[in-house]
Amino acid sequence: MGSLSRCLLFVMALLASEASVATCQVALSQPRVDYGVLRHGQGLDGHAGAQSLGRRTVLLNVVCVDPAPMALRFSGSPAGGLGFRFGGEGAFALGIRHAHVDGRSVDLIAEGAPSVAVNEHLMPGQVLIARAAGVPVAGRRLSAHLEIDPYLPVGAFSVRRETTLEGRVQVEWMPLGVSISPAVPPSQ
Repeated sequence: MGSLSRCLLFVMALLASEASVATCQVALSQPRVDYGVLRHGQGLDGHAGAQSLGRRTVLLNVVCVDPAPMALRFSGSPAGGLGFRFGGEGAFALGIRHAHVDGRSVDLIAEGAPSVAVNEHLMPGQVLIARAAGVPVAGRRLSAHLEIDPYLPVGAFSVRRETTLEGRVQVEWMPLGVSISPAVPPSQ
């Protein structure tokens, strides 16, 4: 038999559904992130027996016909405390930064959590609510940067032929029945 190939075809399909709910639509600048063909040690960052495939950023937009509360749910297969499952053994961390509602900077606070903005890894099933000065806000447009950082154990690179690995997350706008304030006061 031939020698063991150390090539791993890595197509990270971060497929977020482009959902339309009532009057709001969710869209990603890049609904599929493809890392291409990777080989073990090919300029990848490694730590604790795992290798990072490199952080990528995708733009997230929610556009609503009428002002609506801005809340998002992130669903996918969990990978313990590491974030979302990636392939059989890997995980990817999903972070969110630079959130704005109607051009105004907002904090994204996990539902049911104290008023602390989410700035680390999101977890499957987590709901984030846009807030300004601690109060939930409504608006017509939410924009943010999603950061995707996949990790694979070193052993995942020992394959006999090209292997495709995939991770998925669904991003949904949530119609919440919370008391809200407009993102921009009506006088402006």
